[in-house]
Amino acid sequence: MIGAGFIGLEAAENLQAKGIQVTVIDFADQILPNIFDPEMALYAKRHLIRQGIRVLTGTKAEQIYERGTQGRVAGIKTSAGNLPCEMIIMAAGIRPNTEFLNDSGIEMFKGTILTDDQMKTNLDDVYAAGDCVMVKNRLTGKRQWSPMGSSANLEGRTLAQVLAGAQKSYPGVLGTGVVKLPGLNAGRTGLTEAQAKEAGYDVVTALVPTDDKAHYYPDASFFITKLIADRSTRKLLGVQVFGPGSVDKMVDIAVMGLNMGAVLDDFENADFAYAPPFSTAIHPFVQAVYVLMNKLDGTIVSMTPAEYAAGKAEGYTVVDVAPEPSIRGAVYVNLGAVNGEIKGLGKEEKLLLVCAKGKRGYFLQNRLRHYGYTNTVVLEGATFFNDVKVKNNIEEAVSKEDETRVKALGFLKDKRTPDKFNGRVITRNGKITAEEAHTIAEAAQLYGSGEVTMTSRLTMEIQGVPYDNIEPLREYLMQAGLEMGGTGSKVRPVVSCKGTTCQYGLIDTFALSEEIHERFFHGYSDVKLPHKFKIAVGGCPNNCVKPDLNDLGIIGQKVPWVDLEKCRGCRICQVEKNCPIHAAKMVDGKIVIDENVCNHCGRCISKCPFGVTEEFVSGYRVYIGGRWGKKVARGRYLEKVFTDKEEVLDIVEKAILLFREQGITGERFADTVERLGFENVQEQLLGDGLLARKDENIRAQKHLKGGATC
Repeated sequence: MIGAGFIGLEAAENLQAKGIQVTVIDFADQILPNIFDPEMALYAKRHLIRQGIRVLTGTKAEQIYERGTQGRVAGIKTSAGNLPCEMIIMAAGIRPNTEFLNDSGIEMFKGTILTDDQMKTNLDDVYAAGDCVMVKNRLTGKRQWSPMGSSANLEGRTLAQVLAGAQKSYPGVLGTGVVKLPGLNAGRTGLTEAQAKEAGYDVVTALVPTDDKAHYYPDASFFITKLIADRSTRKLLGVQVFGPGSVDKMVDIAVMGLNMGAVLDDFENADFAYAPPFSTAIHPFVQAVYVLMNKLDGTIVSMTPAEYAAGKAEGYTVVDVAPEPSIRGAVYVNLGAVNGEIKGLGKEEKLLLVCAKGKRGYFLQNRLRHYGYTNTVVLEGATFFNDVKVKNNIEEAVSKEDETRVKALGFLKDKRTPDKFNGRVITRNGKITAEEAHTIAEAAQLYGSGEVTMTSRLTMEIQGVPYDNIEPLREYLMQAGLEMGGTGSKVRPVVSCKGTTCQYGLIDTFALSEEIHERFFHGYSDVKLPHKFKIAVGGCPNNCVKPDLNDLGIIGQKVPWVDLEKCRGCRICQVEKNCPIHAAKMVDGKIVIDENVCNHCGRCISKCPFGVTEEFVSGYRVYIGGRWGKKVARGRYLEKVFTDKEEVLDIVEKAILLFREQGITGERFADTVERLGFENVQEQLLGDGLLARKDENIRAQKHLKGGATC
């Protein structure tokens, strides 16, 4: 996706919802440029990355590569490197389609048509409206191009009224817009902070996280609201809002205020609709207004996220005032216990008060003022919006709760240190590109010890990552399209041998394992199991990746069809000679293959010069119930050699569903198979009942804490 404006991000959201991996690039330094302020855009960018969309800002598209002679896209060259892809969508902006007017005498500006308030051009009886027209900003009076369907229709109505003889005029645009991102909506109207400063206003802002409805109501979520106002007049200038819910409602309140020239005080006692399913008792918009009014009145002294990101907190002692300690290295203060001076905190000391959303920081500031503290500042947006870090040179032990949390992200504690972890980078069955390898190496240098190890599951593990570097490392790798994880009681990353390229490979192991990886590692990523579930794909019975020692293993097969009519009873039989496990023997002058010994390796195929083993069936053998570790169990194969890949994929899914449905929390799949009986499990896997019960099985609240410890 080239372009990170409204259209580009909406298209990215749509494509991702269809299961397509998406990368968004934009030449600007931020997404949604000139629409949202940088700190808001950065929050949205990080959200997109967490949702699995790769976002590259400050990146120029330079060249499109084609595949073959059919004109199909193979990739794109950018200033950040080459990006392989199968489709490119250009959403880098639009321009008015007005070239046909170049010699018309109509006054133009950068391709747009200039009109007055009645949509009239400089030529008599010539009017224009819509995306081709340059209008004005309703707040600044300056020219602004706003090619939006909403404003185009309003301009069209005004023009129709004027042409019908009415004395109407179009007042201009506010730049109102909303966009749907994966799991987050974003809306804005009016001026950004940068635009307001450029227009000459004495700008003051507040960034306020609030609940979007009564916190106890089902599906309650949040708004993050940034208000922009003029300090001297208290006039509202703009708003930017994020949240999973109805951000348009918040934006539309601001639109009406901007239309009326409202000041902040006009909203103070606004009687907005309230009921727990719809809003909070004090409307979220009004809550944000209160914070900005308090800031203007000096009731709260605060630091904006932009100021914090720019380093303004340097020299401050970070005070954690959340209900429980939440910031490593910070001084924790129990708000309810503050009834005087706080030991260890000087009254003149620069204190940055941080909680979850900002309210408790404000409460503490008021108490500290009462007790004589003179240099306290509340961090706007708190930890809900900001990535708060405390710099110190002391290695502090990470809490067990945080250890558990980051383990689920793919980070395992390094037992040699109190605060360092080893982070697992997921590969495609052990296969990565040279560019990805370079990125992993860079990440290890930037955020870890500089060392990378390989695990037995073919993931790559970045060593020695300090706890505070975990989120920056994840974001860095996500930017390159790499993911971390591979831990917990769920389907683990799939491994395979190189059967696709190996001389002995009987199936395309790369393709099959990647399909299993997408369908079950990704597709079942939220499905909790009794324990970890490992899958391996082997290209032949050489067993290089030990499929039979996994919870479920797949091995490629070539089953020979012996045509005895062609057998001439040769003294040196080539079929017998080429059988590595001596399953083929000459008996009474004819070749016989012992099915109890033959592992279907395919070595005998086409070896007979007379065509005895010319015919064969390609297929898959599925093993279940294998494991290695403290206890070792070799899996048993199902009685059927499968010839249909889709049937094999169904067997994989049914095995996972059986483990979830009938496994006991904490036991491995091998234990489940042994307890239920192999024949019973085989019968269920070959039947349809497990898939029929799939939805009910997935919805069940089971295995909330599985047995996997790594």
